[in-house]
Amino acid sequence: MPRSPSSPAFWRSPLRGPWFTSVLGVVLLVGITVLFVTGLVSYAAYNPDLSPVNDQTPDKGLLGFYLFSWPTHPSWLYRLTQGVHVTLGIVLIPVLLAKLWSVVPKLFALPPARSLAHALERLSLLLLVGGGLFEFTTGVLNVQLDYIFPGSFYPLHFYGAWVFFAAFVAHAVLKTPLALRNLRHLRDETPVETSVEEGELVSPNPAEPTVSRRGALGVVGGGSLLLLATTAGRSFDGPLRETAVLAPHGGPEPGGGPGGFQINKTAAYAGISPAETGEEAWRLVVTGHDGRSVRLARPQLLRLALHSSALPIACVEGWSTSDQWWRGVRLRDLAALVGHDDPVDVLVESLQRHGAFRRAALRANQVADPRSLLALFVNGEDLTPDHGYPARVIVPAAPGVLNTKWVARMTFGDL
Repeated sequence: MPRSPSSPAFWRSPLRGPWFTSVLGVVLLVGITVLFVTGLVSYAAYNPDLSPVNDQTPDKGLLGFYLFSWPTHPSWLYRLTQGVHVTLGIVLIPVLLAKLWSVVPKLFALPPARSLAHALERLSLLLLVGGGLFEFTTGVLNVQLDYIFPGSFYPLHFYGAWVFFAAFVAHAVLKTPLALRNLRHLRDETPVETSVEEGELVSPNPAEPTVSRRGALGVVGGGSLLLLATTAGRSFDGPLRETAVLAPHGGPEPGGGPGGFQINKTAAYAGISPAETGEEAWRLVVTGHDGRSVRLARPQLLRLALHSSALPIACVEGWSTSDQWWRGVRLRDLAALVGHDDPVDVLVESLQRHGAFRRAALRANQVADPRSLLALFVNGEDLTPDHGYPARVIVPAAPGVLNTKWVARMTFGDL
């Protein structure tokens, strides 16, 4: 028996072959394309070109060519795109692992390069495997709130996505035609054409089969369906939310009553004390045109025109809530208080002193939306401390971290 992984006879599974690999490859071709697009959309939702405080990926250069002003309609837009991105990424994990298992003999094949074209293919394969493992691993860790990787998740995942997708496109261009030809022969599982490289997947001395290739695909599909059933519920409400047992936001909502919906960061975690949010101490500073500034206590805010909006909250980790009823002062009305009759950009600063997104910038179109509020109430009662008391921002379709809690200062103007 051969002892070296570089020998084709070392790999004895009868499941490996062009047909099995082609089926998995076509599934990943569609799934990873959707992941890449929804990932770029998520990055655009942070409006990174608006202000340095929003930009978690410095020196992106040409990689930011597609950025656009994130819209506020429909209000559930980010809830949909990020929910699809995270849920699909988790669901594709069994498919990705099966695909890597199916082609592992090629990673050890000798000689390393038979020609320049073969060398480029092997390089793209290494980048594809390494990039895929990196992207899926960091994505899962972010969903689980386990930031054990060095540096910020945002630049790591952003740059990793471009490297991975570039290798993915190169690999797809080389292999998709052959994969499609193989899939035309699903009935007899016989590929129409087998290249030297594809032949490396077929063992010259296969072991006795214990399951058919279709059966193996059923196992992979069953694993994906299981992950879907134990993950997708965190994008919904009611009993479905209880099914998301693999996600940190899939269990019971925190507490009950009007404030009993999901949060990411508690007041205690952010270091917000009751002493600094009480009516005697807390003041909102609003600054605008020509340095005009006003200081407003919460009772003064309550005397302004109050409006209500039904808006969800959705976060980058993929969880979301249904519409909550928020009530407060429109952002555009606060801008008018300091001389901006036409809506402009705004920089929002929190009482939170440390951590990412303690400051966030919003675009003029977000300020202009009549549903964008400095919320004082939710579901008919005062905000709870964990939901941002005494005041928080709520903006339709914005990522959760841009809906700043414990607001202390708002500066309107061009950023």
